[in-house]
Formats: sequence, structure tokens, C-alpha cells
Amino acid sequence: MFGFIIAGLVIGALARLFTPGKQKLGLLATLLLGLAGSVIGGTIASILGTGGIFDLNILGFVVAVISSVMLVGTAESLAAKAKN
Repeated sequence: MFGFIIAGLVIGALARLFTPGKQKLGLLATLLLGLAGSVIGGTIASILGTGGIFDLNILGFVVAVISSVMLVGTAESLAAKAKN
């Protein structure tokens, strides 16, 4: 469980790094979006037969980062719309 949280933080941080512009997300939002991306990446990797949902593999990690980038972008756009 602790490793999953650390992986979520790393994936969330990478997603924020790859998302253009300045994000106004806190540490908790970064963690949650990274964890969501990790679950998505693990699920897709599991469906493709490269390992289980919680197994660490390259395909799952790459898909997790990509899905987290999309989640960060979506969260930022929703926050901007809610602010207006």
C-alpha cells in the first residue's frame, strides 16, 4: 500500500511536469490523480496481458503517466470553468 502511494505521487508529479502551463493543484490532488492514473494504467496493462493491476511494468507505467496527464488537464480545465 505504501509503495502504491509513492508510485501515485511519482506518476502525479510526472503528469504535472508533462502538462503544459502552471497547475494549481495541491499535493493531495496530485496524489489522487496519480493514483487514479496508476489504476487506469494497471488495468490497461492487465487487459493486454503484461501483468496484474498492481504489478510494476513498463507498459502500465507509461499508460499511467499518460492517463494522469489527461486527468490533470481535465481537473485544471474543470477548476478554471468553476472559477468563472
